[in-house]
Amino acid sequence: MIVIDHNHPAIVSLRNQPGFKNNKHNGAYYYSVEIGKYFIPVIETDRNWVTMNVKTEAPDHAIVFAHNNVHLEWYEKYRGRDAILVCGMPETAERLKKYAKTIYLPLSVDVQEVEQYRTKKTKDTCFVGRREKWTGMVPLGTPCLRGMPREELLRSLAPYRRAYAVDRCAIEAKILGCEVLEYGYNFGVPHPPEFWKVLDSRDAAKILQEELDAIDGKRAER
Repeated sequence: MIVIDHNHPAIVSLRNQPGFKNNKHNGAYYYSVEIGKYFIPVIETDRNWVTMNVKTEAPDHAIVFAHNNVHLEWYEKYRGRDAILVCGMPETAERLKKYAKTIYLPLSVDVQEVEQYRTKKTKDTCFVGRREKWTGMVPLGTPCLRGMPREELLRSLAPYRRAYAVDRCAIEAKILGCEVLEYGYNFGVPHPPEFWKVLDSRDAAKILQEELDAIDGKRAER
């Protein structure tokens, strides 16, 4: 079994580049870590795994997590390679069908880990996420939580009552008891705060197993 993930030399090199400092601790990286911990060890399949995109890699017969909802052309290399593209947005899953079979799997987090950071609410509103996701709807002067290790980010986010957030950041904010606010960021299709549901990665792995079984007919031998 081939596994291409956050430990691939190309990903490690990219994350260590000075210009990548603010994106080093991004959601795709931490999602990949959890896929390796909660998905790959328990899911029964004979497929290879790609949990982060590496330009030069496109193994056949793979489960590929398509993190990017904008640059869908990144996944054209899987055309004709018997891949299954796992997408965190239903719209992305629909659009990528031209390249391979797809599965819409809602984003998930390690709920138990995040819950450990819950604390008393002492602050008002913040923005959490990559700077590129900031929009003009976020009031100037709003504290921006970004570019920090996940543990530090969760610790910094926990005291806030409200947060402008999307993706896994929005899920983590909800677990921490924050109200997630709409601020106009989307991937061409609006996703209101209620779109982001709290889903534990252990339960997401069970959902993925069912979806894989539906495509492959039966659980393949490892």
